[in-house]
Amino acid sequence: MQIINGKIITPDAVLTDHTIVLEGDRIHAIVPAHSAPSDPDRLDAHGQWIVPGFIDVHVHGGDGNDTMDATPTAIQAMGRFFARHGVTSYFPTTMSAPADAIARAISNVASCPQPQDGAQHLGVHVEGPYLSKDFPGAQLPDVLRLPDPSEYQYWFESEVVRLITVAPELPGALGLIDEGVRQGIEFAIGHSGASYEQVITAADHGARQATHTYNGMLGLHHRNPGTLGGVLLEDRIYGQIISDGIHTHPAMVKLLVRAKGTDRVILITDAIRAAGLPDGDYDLGEQPVTVRDGVCRIANGSLAGSTATMDGVLRNVMQFTGLTLPEAIPMATSVPAKAMNLAGRKGVLQPGADADIVLLNEAIDVQATIVCGRVVYQSS
Repeated sequence: MQIINGKIITPDAVLTDHTIVLEGDRIHAIVPAHSAPSDPDRLDAHGQWIVPGFIDVHVHGGDGNDTMDATPTAIQAMGRFFARHGVTSYFPTTMSAPADAIARAISNVASCPQPQDGAQHLGVHVEGPYLSKDFPGAQLPDVLRLPDPSEYQYWFESEVVRLITVAPELPGALGLIDEGVRQGIEFAIGHSGASYEQVITAADHGARQATHTYNGMLGLHHRNPGTLGGVLLEDRIYGQIISDGIHTHPAMVKLLVRAKGTDRVILITDAIRAAGLPDGDYDLGEQPVTVRDGVCRIANGSLAGSTATMDGVLRNVMQFTGLTLPEAIPMATSVPAKAMNLAGRKGVLQPGADADIVLLNEAIDVQATIVCGRVVYQSS
């Protein structure tokens, strides 16, 4: 297949009058339009933006489904919903729960085939249960606990866990990070009251991300930089951000981008099953969640994930920061790919990369989504 007549955002330049040539599930070449081989199988981009597929490293669910449902039906439906919003790869994210419930969710993803009509699941993001009881957010405090090798060894053996959110100040947390890093697992600091010094130590042990920066962590003080100070200042750490204008004030989104640079910020949704559905009553991690005006809260008023979509948070970060699409797009594509050890394969438009491609109009609305060379969504 060929994709023609679009504005192609590559790692080095925005190309016009060029054609993307796909071969199977990979990008074969990007060539001047006049030199492209004749091929009747063409997708006309009509002057739209052609960008890499979005990668969401932190998303619980959408369209009525949740990772913790632990069913193939839920994962397949989530993939279809995400693809409508430009996501081609994602990491189904668990909640803090009893060990058997987390194990079921992990086992389900491990055995669930990739959908033929939606985004690919690339492994599990385990958010909790090794989190601070002082910063639980919407996590159930009663199930938060200290790192337990008898529990997390199963996660490692599943070979599908790719990212773990942990509070590094907890006893045993650094040992968990050490063992996980040896097995190729990434770690994010989150739901944490870690001191600045403890954040740096966690980075020394291999933690390279911060879960939903600002939210669920000890804030900044001029005499106590805290968890947030460590995240902002430690260059080894990528900062995830929910750029929905609810979890974080637009000015603070701009501050994170200014402090970390676009090459160290990862756009996430933290979406729950209510994403894509009307206001109403839902659940998250066995807690009732009320959604009003698109804002999700548990009974005590704490925010409980979001109803955001990746195309929406991309539009927002452009509005909040003044960045152009070519400047902002890495935060949804190549940066999460690098953070998850997928650089060169995902998140870029270049020969040899997976053919994960999205077409956007000037309003940053998704017009088409291609996953591994297959068109899985086209707007009406």
